[in-house]
Amino acid sequence: MAPPILKLDDIFLSFGGAPLLAGASLQIEAGDKICLVGRNGSGKSTLLKIAAGLVEAQSGEVFRHPSSTVRYLEQAPDFAGFNTVQAYAEAGLGPGDDPYRVTYLLSHLGLTGEEDPRMLSGGESRRAALARVMAPEPDILLLDEPTNHLDLPTIEWLEGELQKTRSALVLISHDRRFLEKVSTATVWLDRGTSRRLDRGFAHFEAWRDQVLEAEELERHKLGKSIEREEHWLRYGVTARRKRNMRRLGELQTMRSNYRGHKGPQGTVQATVSDAQESGKLVIEADKITKSFGERAIVTPFSIRVHRGDCIGLVGPNGAGKTTLLKMLTGQLAPDSGTVKLGTNLEIATLDQKREDLDPEDTLANYLTDGRGENLLVNGEQRHVTGYMKEFLFQPEQARTPIRNLSGGERARLMLARILSRPTNLLILDEPTNDLDIETLDLLQEIVAGFPGTVILVSHDRDFLDRTVTSTIAPAVPDAPDGRWIEYAGGYSDMLVQRKGALEERRKAEKAAEKPKTQEAPAPGSSKVKLSFKQKFALENLPKEMAKAEAEIAKREQVMADPNLFTRDPAAFNRLASEMEKLRAGLTKMEEEWLELEMLREELEG
Repeated sequence: MAPPILKLDDIFLSFGGAPLLAGASLQIEAGDKICLVGRNGSGKSTLLKIAAGLVEAQSGEVFRHPSSTVRYLEQAPDFAGFNTVQAYAEAGLGPGDDPYRVTYLLSHLGLTGEEDPRMLSGGESRRAALARVMAPEPDILLLDEPTNHLDLPTIEWLEGELQKTRSALVLISHDRRFLEKVSTATVWLDRGTSRRLDRGFAHFEAWRDQVLEAEELERHKLGKSIEREEHWLRYGVTARRKRNMRRLGELQTMRSNYRGHKGPQGTVQATVSDAQESGKLVIEADKITKSFGERAIVTPFSIRVHRGDCIGLVGPNGAGKTTLLKMLTGQLAPDSGTVKLGTNLEIATLDQKREDLDPEDTLANYLTDGRGENLLVNGEQRHVTGYMKEFLFQPEQARTPIRNLSGGERARLMLARILSRPTNLLILDEPTNDLDIETLDLLQEIVAGFPGTVILVSHDRDFLDRTVTSTIAPAVPDAPDGRWIEYAGGYSDMLVQRKGALEERRKAEKAAEKPKTQEAPAPGSSKVKLSFKQKFALENLPKEMAKAEAEIAKREQVMADPNLFTRDPAAFNRLASEMEKLRAGLTKMEEEWLELEMLREELEG
């Protein structure tokens, strides 16, 4: 085994209360691709900063190989002294590093390099910082939420870059699909300590559940042991009890361990407040358009949204997702076309910019709208501190200003407020930002089981696949031109359908091309004939093509059912996969038949 290039061992750190880190470890070897996972507030970012040398542990061993280079992705980059993004990113290069890497990375991250750092948005600042830390190709790359503010094409590009990088990686991310594709090992930070699994994130959740089950079993056994010892203490012979002081001491230790056991952090427990049922037709958009100057954001687009639908909007940053969302919900008037909203709509919105949050407001005041200590949830009066506990906030945080909350805590707070109010139309703009995996699971369950209607914008492919019934995406993903298409199913289903449509278009283009003629046999040569195998194929291929077309038509008819994906997603995915194979086989047969027919005509002509 190669020696580690960075090692943290038995790290302890406390900020005055219960220890944040109490015996945590992290070992990085060359080529490692580690995902660091744990609940919000478990200390993941702090441990990463200790590894980067930005925070000092109160105790424990920190070893960094003297020749290794380390780069850490900053949450809030410092642009002081830099006039352009290019200059900021190039400042991260070391002697001998290739400056072209900066240009290459900035280009793929959607920046030119000429931007003024003082004028960057939060997302653009994040991209600039990502280019700066990746450009030198360091020995160790520490990335805290690298996919935040990135659109799907950029996330998929970043996956490819990190898969082939020579740098050792430690990643913190809420994006399951991203972690599954990049990581080869997992470190779980839980209750101040760490455990390592030498497999990628795809295997983490099953392993975590096994660990917690084994821990609960051990605690149960300890409880039974205490019961037996206490029985002996009560009913044993007095002289024997006096002689066996060691056994008494062991009993006290067991009691102490049992009382001092700190179980895993609880999970968010929440349900959506019931609201009056909306009309069956929630939104009807007819040929709506929107342009800003000469740029078309939405060209004629029509959709009917029914009660119970869950619709996802995806696309590159700047494609117009938020504009389309605002038009569909009546917040923005279209240039042409009409939008009709259904009856009895009660709308709740989770905005990606968290603009609804006043940093000076307290948690309790925000949840109750300043109406005292109670709030009404599902028609029942609830004390605010009791309701906060369901979202993993402590009672003492009730008077805490919102500015003191982390990004994940702010997202949880907004979720708590939305779910306390009656709603039948949920509008979620990037709802997964900053949420830990357990809270993401809860949000997924809420969205999937929501009796009303949901429209969400997200770059989280796994979340989309688990929740939405249809996906709206640009017709041209790489260069949006205002045309939008609705696909049945989630993100993966959209990719399958988009691929099928591309194959159909290629087939049509080939059929439209003028066939190349076979070279005629030379004068005086003997007449060439089709072989028996070629004749047999020429006669039988039309029958096989007709069979394939019939099979495709049958599956298309089944998939035309708009409720199929909701009712049986496995069947929908199976049918989509079968159709992809059938279309590929049909295309191959058509090309073979066309070549043979052209050859026959040439030989007989």
